[in-house]
Amino acid sequence: MALFSRNLGIDLGTERVRIAEGEQVLLDEPTLVAVAVAERRMVAAGEEAAQMEGRTPDIYEVIRPLQNGVVAYYELTEKLLGLLLRKAGGASWLFRPKVMITVPYGVTSVERRAVHEAALQAGSSEVFLIPNPLAAALGADLPVGSPAGNMIVNLGAGTTQAAVIAMYGVVAAETLRAGGRALDEALITYVRRKYGLVIGQPTAEQAKIKIGAAVPLDEEMSTEVQGQDQVSGLPREITLTTSEIVEALQEPLHRMIESVRLVMEKTPPELVVDVIDRGVALCGGTALLRGLDRLMTKELGVPAYLVDQPQHAAVLGAARGLEQLPVLRRHLVSV
Repeated sequence: MALFSRNLGIDLGTERVRIAEGEQVLLDEPTLVAVAVAERRMVAAGEEAAQMEGRTPDIYEVIRPLQNGVVAYYELTEKLLGLLLRKAGGASWLFRPKVMITVPYGVTSVERRAVHEAALQAGSSEVFLIPNPLAAALGADLPVGSPAGNMIVNLGAGTTQAAVIAMYGVVAAETLRAGGRALDEALITYVRRKYGLVIGQPTAEQAKIKIGAAVPLDEEMSTEVQGQDQVSGLPREITLTTSEIVEALQEPLHRMIESVRLVMEKTPPELVVDVIDRGVALCGGTALLRGLDRLMTKELGVPAYLVDQPQHAAVLGAARGLEQLPVLRRHLVSV
């Protein structure tokens, strides 16, 4: 690393923003900002904004500036990035970092320009955009420089991205604009229909993390879930089991697996053989759902496995991408 120069990888996700330098993750915070409604002024971001979510009076609003992996609120994204870059020690008026940011595969020119400009305005000297699946494959240590096919599935909060990569390039890929948040919504709908109980997204996510699974488990788990009775409006508590969550999540999980299957169908036969031999690498926070690798293996007929550091694979890959810029440049996303 050159004197007074920093190379930072950024995974700009729907749920979390992660910043890495070299092999170290410097920052991992929620992709949230809190604004004063009247002035549309940002008053908090990241962890501080997360503490305010669902607990603020009407004069404040907690907003997710990225939705389904792309910028929904440009100015707030710029301010959030600027704040988090400074927090990670990566930006100052004198030394502006070079950054590589992950973007979903297949984003439109408008969407990628929004990310590029937001990063420049946030304090970066140079900005490179890398397809999320390629970054995740680099971070997962897959041999993407070889002519053999490597399949990676990044299951995030807002997107499910599957790709087959060879010679540093994306051969076939699909981005489904649904991920962990879609699982939360499915659980919210299930609890409301079965129990007449209204729960929020954070509650659904906690239940999913605590006892959730993609397939039935040998040992049934349960947890208490509190919410608002749909009829009386009063607080009520129910007991939710793992098998109920498995039932609730089947429809969105099926859609995710179908997007992976579609990528395999579009992949040249020679590379499909490589994928069968090497398996399907799973990363992203949603990949941590119990039994998801088993469900993928069963439905696809190809072994699926969880990579090391699944939540940080994309950001570490973005950081490594800057070190391999000469060979990667032609495979990056143009602005």
